[in-house]
Amino acid sequence: MSDLDDISKRELEAAAFRRLLKHLQERSDVQNIDLMNLAGFCRNCLSNWYADAAREAGHDISKDAAREMVYGMPYEEWKTLHQAEATDTQKASFEKNRPHE
Repeated sequence: MSDLDDISKRELEAAAFRRLLKHLQERSDVQNIDLMNLAGFCRNCLSNWYADAAREAGHDISKDAAREMVYGMPYEEWKTLHQAEATDTQKASFEKNRPHE
């Protein structure tokens, strides 16, 4: 992969990121707590990382705008349409595996 110039590499990374977002938006059946328990990050983490990167690059982006970009709709709307109450098993797994700072 060392034969890629910086612009090509950035374009490929952006394409992969867009594909990840599309996948997460299409898989609304996968709950954030499941993502956290299995992968250690969720849609909210991804939106926070996006907002952090935007700020580091000198762009002012709100938490809500970053979440809307990740979720493909306003976060509150997504929660109403797709978020289920976490089960006791999911909550226990989250408490066991969540990052402790």
